[in-house]
Amino acid sequence: EGLSSTIQVMLMLTVVSLAPAILLMTTSFVRILVVMGLLRQALGTQQLPPSQVITSISLFMTILLMTPVWTQVYDEGIKPYTEKQIGIEEAWQNGTLPMRKFMAAQIDRTENQDDVYLFLKYMPEEIDPETGELPDYVYYGATSAEKDVPLQALLPAYMLSELKTAFLIGFQIYLPFVILDIVVASVTISMGMLMLPPVLISLPFKLLLFVLLDGWKLVVEMLLNSFQVLL
Repeated sequence: EGLSSTIQVMLMLTVVSLAPAILLMTTSFVRILVVMGLLRQALGTQQLPPSQVITSISLFMTILLMTPVWTQVYDEGIKPYTEKQIGIEEAWQNGTLPMRKFMAAQIDRTENQDDVYLFLKYMPEEIDPETGELPDYVYYGATSAEKDVPLQALLPAYMLSELKTAFLIGFQIYLPFVILDIVVASVTISMGMLMLPPVLISLPFKLLLFVLLDGWKLVVEMLLNSFQVLL
């Protein structure tokens, strides 16, 4: 019993120490944080909102989106293991399955399946020695003729997919502000105000436009809707 308690404590300490990496690698945090950072750059407000505020908003949105997934991880993996109903290997399989489903849903929704095969190609042990090709892969629930995508390929593929998606959303946010900058620059040049930085003039108009359109609500809603939520 003492050994079992020691193992549980070690597992908990391991999970806590890896929590930041897990948060970055397997959740919606990366996409939200990158988009929020690009939004700040598009507005041209320099360090406003502060990085702590952007990180906090991203974290709270991540908790909102990931709570159903984390609940499944606890109910299907952690809780049965702590109650000694299943072994550690089965607990690992059951606990990682909801995360696999979430990451697979986001990759499929953004049509970035090629990212998975990009990393699989660099795993020689996954290549069939007879054919020299990759076997049939599925994200989870493989049959005898299939293989589950290894986590060491799924995790970086998911992060790469999230970065692509975040940059695409950031471009959509950036575009109207760039157009506004161009219009303001054209007006200032035509008026002969060459010494006055156009960015300085366009900033109040950007803020006014953003507030009038309820920009924060639109951006947050767009981000939340961009995820395939697991029910």
